[in-house]
Amino acid sequence: MARKPGGGPAKSNFRSGGSSSGGLLQWLGLAAILLMADQFTKILIVGFYKLGDATHVTSFFNVVRVHNSGAAFSFLAGAGGWQRWFFTAIGLLAAALIVWMLKSHAGQKLFAFALACILGGAIGNVIDRVLYGYVVDFLDFHWRGWHFPAFNLADSAITIGAACLILDELLRVRRGR
Repeated sequence: MARKPGGGPAKSNFRSGGSSSGGLLQWLGLAAILLMADQFTKILIVGFYKLGDATHVTSFFNVVRVHNSGAAFSFLAGAGGWQRWFFTAIGLLAAALIVWMLKSHAGQKLFAFALACILGGAIGNVIDRVLYGYVVDFLDFHWRGWHFPAFNLADSAITIGAACLILDELLRVRRGR
C-alpha cells in the first residue's frame, strides 16, 4: 500500500519516505487530539441527553443520543452481546497494526495522516464499547424525510482517514505510470 514495487518507500510531495520518532510522535499526537475531542463530545452527550433525546439544530441536522451496539450502520447490533468484545478486539488489533505502520511510514505525510485519523477514531469507539457496551452516536443528518444513520466524531475521523488512504493510493498509482 505505502511501498513502491521494489519494496522501498514511495517518494513524492506527499510521501517523503522513511520515518523518525519525531514523525511518529506527531501522528500519535494527532490521533490523541482526535480521541480527546471524540470522548469530550460523547461525555457531553451522555451528560446532557437521555437515550432518544434530540435537539433540532437546522432543517437538515439534529443532535441526538443514540446507542449503537453493532458496527457501522448498526451491523450485528442485535447479535446478543458477543459483538461488543468482538468489535473491541478488532479495534485493538487495528490500533496495534496502525501504530506499527505509523512507526514504519511516519514520513509519508498523507498516508500517516490517514492512519492517525483512523487510529484516533478506532480507539474512541473502543473506549465506548468497553465503558458502555455500545458506541455513543449523536450527529444526525437528514433531508426530506431521509435520515443518514447517526454517527460521532470517531466515525468522522475514520471516514476522513479512509478517504485519505484512497486518495494516497490513487496518487501513488498515478505517480507509478
